[in-house]
Amino acid sequence: MAPEIAIEAFVGTGKVPMTPVDSDRAYVTFLAGAGHYYKGVVGLAKGLRKVKSAYPLVVAILPDVPEEHREILRSQGCIIREIDPIYPPDNQIQFAMAYYIINYSKLRIWNFEEYNKMVYLDADIQVYENIDHLLDTPNGHFYAVMDCFCEKTWSHSPQHSIGYCQQCPDKVTWPAEMGSHPPLYFNAGMFVFEPNRFTYENLLQTLTVTPPTPFAEQDLLNMFFQQTYKPIPLVYNLVLAMLWRHPENVELDKVKVVHYCAAGSKPWRYTGKEANMEREDIKMLVNKWWDIYNDSSLDFNAEESEVSEEKTFSLPSIMAAVPEPTVSYIPAPSAA
Repeated sequence: MAPEIAIEAFVGTGKVPMTPVDSDRAYVTFLAGAGHYYKGVVGLAKGLRKVKSAYPLVVAILPDVPEEHREILRSQGCIIREIDPIYPPDNQIQFAMAYYIINYSKLRIWNFEEYNKMVYLDADIQVYENIDHLLDTPNGHFYAVMDCFCEKTWSHSPQHSIGYCQQCPDKVTWPAEMGSHPPLYFNAGMFVFEPNRFTYENLLQTLTVTPPTPFAEQDLLNMFFQQTYKPIPLVYNLVLAMLWRHPENVELDKVKVVHYCAAGSKPWRYTGKEANMEREDIKMLVNKWWDIYNDSSLDFNAEESEVSEEKTFSLPSIMAAVPEPTVSYIPAPSAA
């Protein structure tokens, strides 16, 4: 079993708080490119409305997101924030998995200082129960769900090589001959954080001096917030691999947030042909996502809510000294 986690601070009251539109709290997600990930953001916006969240959804977008997609997101009540991309040093580009490189740009959200606290959610996440209470957690900590080391994407790690996973630490214990026990490691698809200029600048500075790692910004965030990280229950970020790797830790009917990050699980391109995608629980969760996405009653109604307008900010180019790499799928300009 996974380590026991105190959940008192994360139990909702069942009541939906009445919060003014100009709240200093919000949800935030990230979008890049002209692909179909915008559908994930639409689904997320509608999902938050379904669970009667009191807070807005901010979308941090790169310049290469087409106007057509931006307009769709505005029509769903999203607050659009265009950000400059962040490219890592050349040595990280050569080592990190290519499709993670673009995610360094997510570090820009620490510069959204008009908000005191935010919940970050990847665009391939859906919220099925109200989680607004996460924004009431004590300040000074970074909250996220522990990751699983069992999938082949972790084959480069010592944890995977010996069969150790923090989701079931008693099954294969950490051997003394391998040194001190590794620190807890979180999945960065969902986390609770506090935007702050000092933290933002330190994150970008740390990026320039951090050794290259495979999981790009997720590894960086784990190193940076190691001392302030507080694990929260996996119901707040169910990575789908948990269903077949650690079913004993999953109570599916209690899960509040589902992360469709397993290969082949993105609802907008689901075929059921990839490994594990033929499972009935996966099919159920994909259908559940589509039920929300297709529900026109969940579309944003400007007459019932204050219209969200795009905010324009001039973000400083702290990464100006970092050279722009050649990444064909990122036609946006560099931070320089």
